[in-house]
This record gives sequence, structure tokens and C-alpha cells, in this order.
Amino acid sequence: MSAPQTSTSRFRAYLSLMRVDRPIGTLLLLWPTYWALWLAARGTPSLRLFVIFTLGTWLMRSAGCVINDYFDRDFDKQVARTCQRPLAAGLITPGAALRLFVLLCLLAAALLPFLNVLSILLAGGAVVITITYPLFKRFTHLPQAYLGIAFSFGIPMAFAATLGSVPLLAWWLMLANACWVVAYDTAYAMADRPDDLKAGIKSTAILFGRFDRHAIAGLQWVMLAIFLGIGMVTAMSWPFWIALLSALALAGYEQTLLGGERDLAFKAFLHNNWIGLLLFWGIVAGLAPAGTSLISPIMG
Repeated sequence: MSAPQTSTSRFRAYLSLMRVDRPIGTLLLLWPTYWALWLAARGTPSLRLFVIFTLGTWLMRSAGCVINDYFDRDFDKQVARTCQRPLAAGLITPGAALRLFVLLCLLAAALLPFLNVLSILLAGGAVVITITYPLFKRFTHLPQAYLGIAFSFGIPMAFAATLGSVPLLAWWLMLANACWVVAYDTAYAMADRPDDLKAGIKSTAILFGRFDRHAIAGLQWVMLAIFLGIGMVTAMSWPFWIALLSALALAGYEQTLLGGERDLAFKAFLHNNWIGLLLFWGIVAGLAPAGTSLISPIMG
């Protein structure tokens, strides 16, 4: 019989359920949102929108983790990497998890009055996708594609909040990010593939099979090709092109990690944070006039 939880251990379990101890998901959501904010504002996003989208991204990512673990609690017990998650391990009840999910969504909703109508409508779509994403792995091998849409909704929202409309550039950026999400989440699924096969969980890692590395490389190439076009259309200066070439090199390095041990596949997934950061730096620096501080635009 396990010892009763203290208030401190229970609090830590809730933080773990929200993945506060694993910020990689929040970062992978923030980078494309920041790309969009800087592109929409031509390098000078407002501090107000920067704060709203940063808080909103963190809250909705946390909410997404909670609802994902709620739906997957029985599956997670069968996967080595996830069997100790709070819901799977019985540290938090399903009802408590649902209450936390509602609370996080309400906190995120409190940010909406500071946005325009179009942004609010898009936010509604983002919530629906967040709730339904965990169900897709039950009947399709393409849950990563659905996740790609979920992880890209910050892009049209950022354009809508900045410009009051969503131009074609935003949709191209959303497509690039969706390809990137499918690529890195396939690497994530490769780490769990043996356990997922036993549990009956579907994923692109299982769908692609022995062509998984080729599929990831192809998706990353499409993403970077779209960024190439975005850089040309927006007349980016040289730092953007350095960042793009560096991102290509990092994507190549990830290929050396795939196809081996499960831990290396997970390392390749984590490594995508640096690609997102590099491209963000490239956009900020590529749009900044000569002699402009890279942190001054949001402070203006």
C-alpha cells in the first residue's frame, strides 16, 4: 500500500501533468508563434501581443497535455516512457485532471478580450483541435498531421491579431510549420514505436516504417524550402540566410541520430528546439534595420 500523498507531492504531480518540468513542447509551440508575430509586424511586434501570445501558448500547451493524458491514461500504462505520468500512475484522478483542464482553458480565455474578433474565432478552432487531437491516434496513423495543425494555430492568430486579417504568407508559414511538426513528432513516436505496436497506438512512425528517416528528411526539406520562399518574398537580409543554412545543417545532423536507439530518436526530437530558435533569430535579425537592437522591437 502506497503512502498518502502530501500537499507538496500532489502539487508536483499537477505540475508534471502540465509538463512544467518538460518545457520542450511549449518552446516548439512558441517559436512558430514568434515567427508569425515578427513577420506580421515586419520586425516590430507590440509588447502587449508578445505577452498575450506567450501566456496563451503556455496555458494552452499545458491544457493540451492534461487532456491528452486524460484520454491516454490507459495507453500510457503500457508504454515505458509514459507509465509514470501522474494519471497513468494513479497520482491524480481523472476528475481532477478534467477540472485542471477547464481551469487552464478559462485562464487562456481571459486573454481573449484583449484580441480582435478574428483572433477570437481562430482561438475557438484551436481549442476544438486541442481537445480532439488525442482521439486521432485511435483510428488513424496520421495523428501527427492533426498535431501539425494544432501546433500551427498560433500563426494565423498572430497575423490576425496584428493585421486584422490572415494573408497568404501566414498560410504558407502554417504549412511549413505543420510539416516540421509531423517531422519532429515522427521522431518522437519512433522512440515509442515498440510499445505503441503492442498497445495498438497508431502513429506516422509506424506508418512510415523503414522509410521513417526519409519521410522526416523530406518533410524538413519542404519546411525549409517554404522558408526559402518566405525569405525571398519578405526581402530578408543576410542573417536570415545564415540561420536557414544552419537549420539545414541541424536537420542533417538529426538524420545521424535516427534509425538507431530509441534514446537517440528522442534526442533528435528534442534537438528541434534549436531549429526553431535559429529560424526565429534569423527572422528577427533578417527584418531588423542595420544597427537595431534585436530586443528593442517589442519594447517600443
